[in-house]
Amino acid sequence: MSEAKARPSLLRRIGVGLATLVLVLLVAGFSACALLSKPRPDGETGPRADALARSIETVINKEAWARTGAVRWYFGGRNRHVWDRTRMLSRVEWGGDKRVLLNLTTKNGLAFVGDKQVSGSQEQKLLAKAYAHWINDSFWLNPLVKLFDDGVERKLVQEPDGTQALLITYGGGGLTPGDAYLWLLDGNGRPRAWRMWVSILPIKGIESSWAGWIALPTGAWVASEHRTPLFTLQLSDIAGASTLAELEPGADPFAALVQSGR
Repeated sequence: MSEAKARPSLLRRIGVGLATLVLVLLVAGFSACALLSKPRPDGETGPRADALARSIETVINKEAWARTGAVRWYFGGRNRHVWDRTRMLSRVEWGGDKRVLLNLTTKNGLAFVGDKQVSGSQEQKLLAKAYAHWINDSFWLNPLVKLFDDGVERKLVQEPDGTQALLITYGGGGLTPGDAYLWLLDGNGRPRAWRMWVSILPIKGIESSWAGWIALPTGAWVASEHRTPLFTLQLSDIAGASTLAELEPGADPFAALVQSGR
């Protein structure tokens, strides 16, 4: 057989081999996810579940969070946030040169790459990306103040060790409705971990710690460290204050956005 005739046959065998390898890896991945996943538990709705949720709100001082008019944090070494909670405005920075001033009510805003303001389709992409970052990153900052949001279902779950846990299912809102989280509590009733049944993770029921608790000057508590078998997420440079002026002294960082009327 000539070299020219042998080459297509060899390429076909390589192609079949690669396709088989990819299939084997996919099957192995799905099998591993199935073996590592845990079924989502069921529980009891009603007054006892609501009472447990209220006790968690007390431990993390939800009332103080309501008095926290502005907060700043750095999410996972990737995204920087300054959130004016009073006016529902947020500055989101990522990628070294992306900066968005975002009106969280209208989802409009101003987008910059470096020092240059952008417009058109590029602006819309950056606004959408900034909002997605804010939705995800603010949820990791303090989801415990959202236990009684519209569309949230609360269930009391009895753990095998006899302790009580709180199953929260989000029926709407955010970017991934239907996600569920089982809050595990320490001896003082403060969350120590949660188990996640979320669309973005292939392993269902994976557990993440809630540790590194920090008290903001307003009295609200937030966790800064989350460890899972797959990744560790750190929230750093966490700060909060009653007003944006206390948190970020000097000129209003959202002046351009306010003046634009967006």
